[in-house]
Amino acid sequence: MEIVSFALTPFLTNCFVLRDGGEAIIVDPGEAPSELLESVVGDRVRAVVNTHCHCDHCGGNAEVVRRTGAELLCHKDDLPLLRMVASQGMMFGVPFPASPDPSRFVKEGDILEVGSTRLTVYHTPGHSPGHIILVGDGFVIGGDVLFAGSIGRTDLPGGNFSQIMNSIRTKLLVLSDDTVVYCGHGPSTTIGAERQTNPFLAGS
Repeated sequence: MEIVSFALTPFLTNCFVLRDGGEAIIVDPGEAPSELLESVVGDRVRAVVNTHCHCDHCGGNAEVVRRTGAELLCHKDDLPLLRMVASQGMMFGVPFPASPDPSRFVKEGDILEVGSTRLTVYHTPGHSPGHIILVGDGFVIGGDVLFAGSIGRTDLPGGNFSQIMNSIRTKLLVLSDDTVVYCGHGPSTTIGAERQTNPFLAGS
């Protein structure tokens, strides 16, 4: 398994490409730059996955789906956000093209496969109603739930502080300390590091 990251959009959103055995999954394409699309040339792109549907995580959906032919996946509770990508961008003064509707929805417990790698979907609301994370063997694609030294913001529409803290405690902190968390913004971290040093998790 190879995980490649691209920092996209003015918000420096991390887009991740997971590649294994000639297959790939693209997670959170905030844009569709040539280097992202070139990184999967020769691979079968099985899916484009949105951990959540804020504009900086799905602004590239339309172009990436068009260029790869992959199905688009998200949680049903974020569909209203997905359909407002362009207007979300206008709120921040950043133009984003509209996204197509998802090919299908994913839910808690679903398994996504890329090559021989299996990723389990967990529903982790709080940053947005339909936020999900993808848990693999020793790593998590975590979107905007947990950051190095912080947590996802909850002041946007649909955000909820109690929910995000519950998501972190019940879906992330139950993982082993050496689990690597690939965050939606900023550097990666580990569950152990956040358990020990993250000010939001004191006493967790």
